[in-house]
Amino acid sequence: MENPKSYASPWSDYELLDAGGGKKLERFGDVVTIRPDLQAYFKSEWPFQTWNEMAHWEFVEKTNTKGVWKKIKENAPESWTISIGETIVNLEITKFKHIGIFPEQALNWAFIQNQLKPNHKFLNLFAYTGIASVVARQTGAEVIHVDSVKQLVTWANRNRESSDTEPIKWVVEDALKFAQREVKRGNKYDGILMDPPAFGLGAKGEKWILEEKLPALIEAASELLNPAGFLILNTYSPKLTLGMLKRVATNYFDPKKFEITELWMKTTTGKELFFGNLIRVTK
Repeated sequence: MENPKSYASPWSDYELLDAGGGKKLERFGDVVTIRPDLQAYFKSEWPFQTWNEMAHWEFVEKTNTKGVWKKIKENAPESWTISIGETIVNLEITKFKHIGIFPEQALNWAFIQNQLKPNHKFLNLFAYTGIASVVARQTGAEVIHVDSVKQLVTWANRNRESSDTEPIKWVVEDALKFAQREVKRGNKYDGILMDPPAFGLGAKGEKWILEEKLPALIEAASELLNPAGFLILNTYSPKLTLGMLKRVATNYFDPKKFEITELWMKTTTGKELFFGNLIRVTK
């Protein structure tokens, strides 16, 4: 099933206020940030002067991969927390434009919460700061959280502790390699979330290019899912179209059992911002 667009909704502690001019204005709790976004190629609704009056921080890009945070308000905190239902998320200013959360994933967090049951087993690959892992664990399901960056796994555990959630199994490892080993071990899961980067470098400097790895990711997931399990896969690579994703997914799943859609969010000012493509499979 192919739906042109799916929209993630804001919640009390998050609001996509405005977007345009290659930037987005967001509120995380009481803190407002300005961050670059290539998809915001249109004109913003509010002038940037209004943005600067509202914002605490702005990430200023120096190159495509580097930049610095500029403090706009003197009282701007470098770390703070927000809530998503019962989940407490620790946010902080980092060396990059990311602060510990991808708010558009709220659509998937709600889906996970509705699908998982206490006797289920959930695998979170490329798991970042573990918000989905904590949400999944709060359903009573067993959770395995996999990320290759140790600092991010530590961050995820802080989110778990702040949320007063039961233990999660942490795995610091390449997500695809772990999934392929799980296939060989004969393990099965009732839910799998994969949020892979479009491009990156491994621990030994090896290149990660999503277009090249996608078939292996989907194949591993198809072999790991229980008969009634679900798979969620997000892709942010501009080279991966909905048609390409559909062709790859069709090799491993019945087209009647999966949904492919674009993920969007609406700003408070009425703009629409694209956040990549989304596959959901129910076997």
